Amino acid sequence: MKEQLFTFEQIHIEVARNASDDFNLFHDKHKWLQITHNPFKGPIVLGFQLNTLIEYQMRLYREAQHEEQIIADKQLRFSNYQIIFVNALRPSQEFSLEIKKTLINTIPDLTLTNRVVIKSQGKTILLGYKKETQAPLFLANTDLNGLPDLKTVADKTLVPGSDYFLMRKWMHNGNVKNFLSGSLAEQSDYFDELAEVARYPEIFPCSLTSGVLLEKAQLENHDFKANPMVYTSHELSIDRHWVGQLKNNDKVYILVKQLPESKDNTLNNTRILLRSYECYGVLENKEILFRIKLNLVPLEEILKI
Repeated sequence: MKEQLFTFEQIHIEVARNASDDFNLFHDKHKWLQITHNPFKGPIVLGFQLNTLIEYQMRLYREAQHEEQIIADKQLRFSNYQIIFVNALRPSQEFSLEIKKTLINTIPDLTLTNRVVIKSQGKTILLGYKKETQAPLFLANTDLNGLPDLKTVADKTLVPGSDYFLMRKWMHNGNVKNFLSGSLAEQSDYFDELAEVARYPEIFPCSLTSGVLLEKAQLENHDFKANPMVYTSHELSIDRHWVGQLKNNDKVYILVKQLPESKDNTLNNTRILLRSYECYGVLENKEILFRIKLNLVPLEEILKI
């Protein structure tokens, strides 16, 4: 697919972070200055903004190639994103998104795969894959049935008998539309009030995990100014069937669990230990809407490379 050129402005960042309750200082047009040794010289685009742009452009690509029919016929209900963040993207910085030609594999199972690359000013910003599968690629073996009824668990607390931090989030059409527009996606392709159409995008519910992680860190008295963390990768498996059932005011229970740091889990085989989180979006019917593994590292460790 031919490269396309895009530009985020600060207003896009403002809209997206407000819609997803993301109060990370890296995106704040004033408070980015308060981050110790911040190398970015200004606010930066949200990772989930870039993911949403990829989702939307992949949707247009699938429609142009008539691949959405394959996905429906073969019941490829899981949408998977494997994203590695290489550099930060600033507002007003022109960038390109390239979607490579679809590869169709049948062994061991049918999979549609596209490589995606975002570049700006000669540097790679992001690279990864978008894959369509019948089963989730990430955290597929997780069983949450042993957890107590999440309706009975207090918000912003650990689920009893587990390592999961719980926070409730509600779907609001206005927030979703704003997040789409803030991510350079056409909201009218998802929402049409006169036609009574409201199709939720895949990434928006996932984007709420960033705000939940920030809330968790704040309760743990993390110093966002002196010890900021940055994403290095996202791995997402999203159940299209349940995304298709989402509607205004639906509740999603977001669960996040921090994994123990390990010398076997490092950034690009360096000595930098990754801080990994497993995140899940659980619906009222106890079905899993999304499964995410997020990797972060302290900014100061990145600056040492």
